[in-house]
Amino acid sequence: MRIIQATLEHLDLLAPLFVKYREFYGALPYPDSSRAFLEKRLRRKESVIYLALADDDDKKLMGFCQLYPSFSSLSLKRVWILNDIYVAEDARRQLVADNLIRTAKRMAKETQAVRMRVSTSSDNEVAQKTYESIGFKEDTEFKNYILPISDEL
Repeated sequence: MRIIQATLEHLDLLAPLFVKYREFYGALPYPDSSRAFLEKRLRRKESVIYLALADDDDKKLMGFCQLYPSFSSLSLKRVWILNDIYVAEDARRQLVADNLIRTAKRMAKETQAVRMRVSTSSDNEVAQKTYESIGFKEDTEFKNYILPISDEL
């Protein structure tokens, strides 16, 4: 497989797999909105997306990952959030996720990031094992919280 950084030219290839990723996590597909979301991220350079392509077929997308930049005020350095990672069903057990994450890790080093962060559902043991095998450590120092933002004031 080859890992490349996505550009706007890859949007039609990426969007259908992104929709499958959203469905995997229980979101409604919304293919047009999903494509528009990706297009906006790429156009504005608000994320970095890596694609895993089959060696013999430029149109066979095996998986992708999307990272968002953030910063650490305590270390005064960049942090990368590995927000999305998904492997096509017919490409699983071929180390696609490992290769995508290792590429993301190289990019994080090249941009002098202090760390990469990732979250996954607490019952996704396959993802957890993959992250741990690559060197991610479970955060035991900080407890993470979320604050849903609604339309109510």
